[in-house]
Amino acid sequence: MLRFLTGGESHGPGLMGIIEGFPAQVAINPDAINRDLARRQHGYGRGGRMKIESDKIQILSGLRGGKTLGSPLSFTIVNKDYENWLPYMDPCQIDGESKKVTAPRPGHADLPGSIKYGFDDIRNVLERSSARETAARVAIGSIIRQLLQNFNIQAACHVVSIGGIAVNTLNPSFHDLAKAEQSPVRVIDSQAAERIMKLIDQTKMEGESLGGVFEIMITGVPVGLGSYVQWDRKLDARLAYALQSIQGIKGVEFGGGFACAAQRGSQVHDEIFYHSDRGYYRRTNHAGGIEGGMSNGQPIVIRCAMKPIPTLTKPLRTVDINTKQPCTAAIERSDICAVPAAAVVGEAVALTVIGEEFLRKCSGDSLEEITKQWKHWQSL
Repeated sequence: MLRFLTGGESHGPGLMGIIEGFPAQVAINPDAINRDLARRQHGYGRGGRMKIESDKIQILSGLRGGKTLGSPLSFTIVNKDYENWLPYMDPCQIDGESKKVTAPRPGHADLPGSIKYGFDDIRNVLERSSARETAARVAIGSIIRQLLQNFNIQAACHVVSIGGIAVNTLNPSFHDLAKAEQSPVRVIDSQAAERIMKLIDQTKMEGESLGGVFEIMITGVPVGLGSYVQWDRKLDARLAYALQSIQGIKGVEFGGGFACAAQRGSQVHDEIFYHSDRGYYRRTNHAGGIEGGMSNGQPIVIRCAMKPIPTLTKPLRTVDINTKQPCTAAIERSDICAVPAAAVVGEAVALTVIGEEFLRKCSGDSLEEITKQWKHWQSL
C-alpha cells in the first residue's frame, strides 16, 4: 500500500516527506521533480517569499543509482528563509516574544488551531498550517508522476477563472493545456490573462486578495480504478478528500459538476458506443471520467475552487486571543493570488491518489511485476 507523510514548518529548517510502499526499479529524475517545484513557485501575484526560496529536492533514502529500492523514499526541501528566522524558529531555543502572534486572521487556521492545541502564540499554528507545506506534496506527486508515466498516465492543469474573470475557452483538450505553462497566471486564454493580471495589480493596491478556480485533467487512466463496493473506496470521493485538504480549497467538482443539477438526464449522461478497433467509447465526458466511484476510461476532469488568501495588508477585525480585546488581524508576508500555484499543487495531489489506486489494482514489489499485471489488465 502506497502512503506518505510530510513534515516541517513554513520558516523552519525545511520540509520533508516520506513515501512508503513505492515499488523498486522505477527510474526517478530529481531534475523533473525540481521542475514541478519551480512550477509551483511561479505565478503572477505571488509574494516576496518566492523571491527568497528556490526549491530543490534532496533525496535522502530509497534511491540508488537513479532507481528506487522499494524501501521508504525520503527527501527534504531546505527553507532558505530559515536563516532569517533562526532566532525565532530554532527547534531547541527561541526568542518567543519578538515574532509572537496573538491576533488571529479570519479565514485561517489561527483561532481554532490555538484553541485546539492550547497555544498562546498563534505562530505555533500558522507555521504548520501554511501553504508552504504544499511544496512537499508537489514533490511527492512528481515522484508518483514518474511511476505513472511508465503506463501512459499523464496530468496537466490550467486556471479557469480568477476574481470572477473566466477564460473563454470551454472544454479544452489535454493538448491545449500545454499553453497554460507559458502564461504568468496559468491561463490558456491570452485576453483573459491580461485582464486577470490587471485585476491582481489593482487588488494589491487595495490591500485585498483574490481566489479562483483551476482545472486538472488526467489522461490514460484505465477503466476500473476505485470501487463501488464501499463508500471510502470510491475514486471521486478519494480525490475530493485529497484535493479539499489543500490549503484554501473550498469546493471540488468533477466533469459537469454543479451545472449538471440544472440539466436533464439526457444532457448529463455520456452515451456508450462500441467499435471493434477501439472498444467502448464516449462522445462526451460530462461525468469527468468517473462513474459509480470508478474510472471509466475517459480523461478525469476535476475543478477546484480556491478562496481568497486570508492574509490582507488591510486586515480585518478580530480579537486578541490573550487579552480578548478587539484588534486587527495579524499580517504575515503573503501572496495576493496563489491560484496558479494551487493548480500545480492540485495536479500533484490528484496524481498521488491515482498512483495509490493504480498500485492497489496492480500491486507488486517492482516495476517489472507491476507492468506484467498492467499488461494483463489491458488485455481484458
